[in-house]
Amino acid sequence: MSILEVEKLTKRYGQESAVEDLSFVLEKETATALIGPNGAGKTTSLSMLADLLSPSSGKITVAEGLTIGFLPQYPQFFPWLTALEFTEMAAKLSGIESKKARLQASRTLGFVGLESAMNKKTGTFSGGMKQRLGLAQAIVHQPKLLLLDEPISALDPTGRREIMDLLKALQRDTTILYSTHILNDAEEMTDQLLFMKDGRLIEQGSLNNVKKRHASPHIRIRFANPNQAAEFAGRLTWERELKGAVVFLPVYKNGPSMQQVLEVLSSEKQDILGVDYQTASLEEIFLKVVAAK
Repeated sequence: MSILEVEKLTKRYGQESAVEDLSFVLEKETATALIGPNGAGKTTSLSMLADLLSPSSGKITVAEGLTIGFLPQYPQFFPWLTALEFTEMAAKLSGIESKKARLQASRTLGFVGLESAMNKKTGTFSGGMKQRLGLAQAIVHQPKLLLLDEPISALDPTGRREIMDLLKALQRDTTILYSTHILNDAEEMTDQLLFMKDGRLIEQGSLNNVKKRHASPHIRIRFANPNQAAEFAGRLTWERELKGAVVFLPVYKNGPSMQQVLEVLSSEKQDILGVDYQTASLEEIFLKVVAAK
């Protein structure tokens, strides 16, 4: 069931296009990663979806009664307010009645891991704490669609892991669209990938489908030395690639299976250090797609 449909969304500034003909669909309770380098149009796209920026043309259709939460890339806070006061204010601005706003703010701060800091001034917060607070203000009204602009880019590895875990917990009843250029993290929590470059969508699909199209999977066989690898590769009838002491066997529709390779290796007298199946990372795929467009 789709909750948001985007058709040919475009944003121009004079003769320049920040976003051009962007089209995609978000299904209920899924996570979609909007991937691209700086200047690709990710922030502009999210700002239009959050109704903070008017599109030049195109259409955005949302499900009836859809509530939206938005976390900008650089959230702003009032340093003289406590985390509880700030989140309570966000709750009221989101339509939660005053009697319930403080309780909902308190519960939300507990969810994002700021329960012990809720009465501290936001001006004393570290970068990681501010990112958690920004997430709290985006979800305090329990939106069904959550838009996040680079939610983990400013965090250290520990902070990224904690925020990703929070987002995975939210995904149980929330649809999430988030932009990122940290692609290894995106592989963990992605049902759909949207690749952008120069304001245009250049590739999209599920993680599995994108990998099938671009990942170039292969079987890697590691030998003790280059001579052994070369001698083995010279006897093969399969397509292969030799790099030092490693033989790579591309896996195509009619290529060798791992079982076939292991059967051949079972009678091999060379010193084999290891055999494994490898595929490209999402980052490698993105670089390949960008270079090809």
